[in-house]
Amino acid sequence: MYTLLLVILVIDSVLLLAAVLLQAGQGGGLASLGGGAGTEMFMGGRQAVTLLTKITWWCAAIFLTLALTLAIMASHSGAPRSVLEGNIPAPAPIQSTPLPLPLHQSQPAGAPARASPGQPAPSKPTNP
Repeated sequence: MYTLLLVILVIDSVLLLAAVLLQAGQGGGLASLGGGAGTEMFMGGRQAVTLLTKITWWCAAIFLTLALTLAIMASHSGAPRSVLEGNIPAPAPIQSTPLPLPLHQSQPAGAPARASPGQPAPSKPTNP
């Protein structure tokens, strides 16, 4: 039902677009709002109702009715309205424990350790 009404709405919107674009303009537009224009220039004169005018009004009424009906149908659906309302599981943590940091060794394995500035030099091992 929803899909059918949506297809009818799209067809109606194309018809409404064509009917509006095919109508003749009033002339003047916003340029007639300048000094001293009467209501005839502002609102346009009374014109005869043509077939395109009737089609425009009918298509506009159908468009409005269908749009409101589809909006009400969508609001009453059982689907979640937000991503937060859905049953989406929480993502697993990428890494639960931190990685051990590698020790920075700037000296070769057999070399004696050097003292930092302000610390006494390490004692030398004695060989028996």
